[in-house]
Amino acid sequence: MVTNTPVKARIVLERFPAGSPRGSWPAEEYAAHQRAQGTDAQVIMDLSTDQFLVVQDSTRTE
Repeated sequence: MVTNTPVKARIVLERFPAGSPRGSWPAEEYAAHQRAQGTDAQVIMDLSTDQFLVVQDSTRTE
């Protein structure tokens, strides 16, 4: 028996270096612009790459 289970995935919309003099501001500004256009965007920190990522949650069925 196979069931379709929703899987939550994140789509990376843009990447910003964490070492920027402005910190996360460019990422936050980009995410705010995306939200103003109707995209549910949020900023997360990727510690392994030292980057701020602007992501959108996406649910797909597998």
